[in-house]
Amino acid sequence: MLLTITTTHQPATDLGYLLHKNPARLQTLELTAGQAHIFYPEATAARCTVALLLDIDPIGLVRSQKGAENFALAQYVNDRPYVASSFLSTALAKAFNTAMNGTCQDRPDLPDALLPLEATVAVVPAADSAQLHRLFAPLGYEIETEAHPLDPSRPEWGNSPYYTLRLRHSGLRLRDLLAHLYVLVPVLDNNKHYYIGPAEADKLLLRGGEWLPRHPEREFITRRYLRFAEYVNPTLARLLASEPEAQEEAPAAEAAALAPNDLQLPAAGQKLHDQRLDRVAEVVRQLGAKRVLDLGCGEGKLVRRLLQNPQVEHVLALDVSWRELERAGQRLHLAEMPPRQRERLTLAQGSVLYHDARLAGYDAAAVVEVIEHLDENRLAAFEQVVFARAQPGAVLVTTPNADYNQRYETLSAGDFRHSDHRFEWTRAQFAAWAEGVAGRHGYRVRLEPLGPEAAEVGAPSQLAVFER
Repeated sequence: MLLTITTTHQPATDLGYLLHKNPARLQTLELTAGQAHIFYPEATAARCTVALLLDIDPIGLVRSQKGAENFALAQYVNDRPYVASSFLSTALAKAFNTAMNGTCQDRPDLPDALLPLEATVAVVPAADSAQLHRLFAPLGYEIETEAHPLDPSRPEWGNSPYYTLRLRHSGLRLRDLLAHLYVLVPVLDNNKHYYIGPAEADKLLLRGGEWLPRHPEREFITRRYLRFAEYVNPTLARLLASEPEAQEEAPAAEAAALAPNDLQLPAAGQKLHDQRLDRVAEVVRQLGAKRVLDLGCGEGKLVRRLLQNPQVEHVLALDVSWRELERAGQRLHLAEMPPRQRERLTLAQGSVLYHDARLAGYDAAAVVEVIEHLDENRLAAFEQVVFARAQPGAVLVTTPNADYNQRYETLSAGDFRHSDHRFEWTRAQFAAWAEGVAGRHGYRVRLEPLGPEAAEVGAPSQLAVFER
């Protein structure tokens, strides 16, 4: 079985630094099932390709097993030397362990770089090409599959269940590509030939914990990877538990006490999150948007406000959590909606970190208290998905104002308002980010405070309104 990974990042030979493998050397690793050979078919400043070739010994594999004296021809004549399986995942972990862990001693910033990457796996088993698209498309890949006939001399026999798989991504961390392959290749191989126990669940969480909770095929992937309900169900529960919970709220009493008379805010005592949602819904109305995205919709509080606006013709509400989408459907009484109202709303699972063709063609996108739940080094991916690819007419982004945190008596210096926040920005940091995004993608941006303003520290939350 053969895996190749190619980049045109400049200089492309940075791939060697990331993998800790010298392009000038052929390296061979001993595996339980055979050998893995690592070499570079091409290595120039413009283009670099690394190849991982597995030479599986099916006879040695059988003879190393207890009970192999009970001869069965299928043990010796099978597809294991040629078809990508868990053996490839084992080889990835051994050959590219440093890259998979995101470390690079010589170039410590390189593992977080978003690189143009292309991977080819020859070959993978699959029910059909649609299955490959369901697994890899949500992760932002452009996918090309090549089916192979059972016998070229017997076309009437049709195609085999094997495909050459090519994946392309315009900007992805190498460790993410390796993690996707590590998890999904064994998922495609439903003929497991290794012991499945608690350690396999830990491996799945280690390599899939960052992206698998947001994948629309999360349950299928977990079930195929682990097989047994005693491992599948607890692992799914741990994946669900890792999803962001509800947003923080400003103390209502404090909001009422701080609200100045000349600030146009909702009634004193209203929760901060409700103030955010009301303001975002009002800006959408002022913009005259008819088709609106709610990215990170949660339980649908903003959706309800948007549907109350008769000018809004359709809302696509996206969230990584299927549980939240179910809750949104219940809270919005989706099943009882009149048909015309129901046609105005689509609830969909997806991520703001991976390209999604469904997001194109909208007048406005609302991203309310979402970005602070992303790692800062993933904001470039968010920027590409929303501003470069989807390109809505307007984008409304809200996030906490870190300057204001000193007003919270329960927060110590350096604490965040929510345990899942990866960062919280000051007004200056948010402004710098917003202006940079606007300049790179042809938007103009204006900033405004959200919530009651206090001297020197501003308001508890902040809003950026981007318009093309």
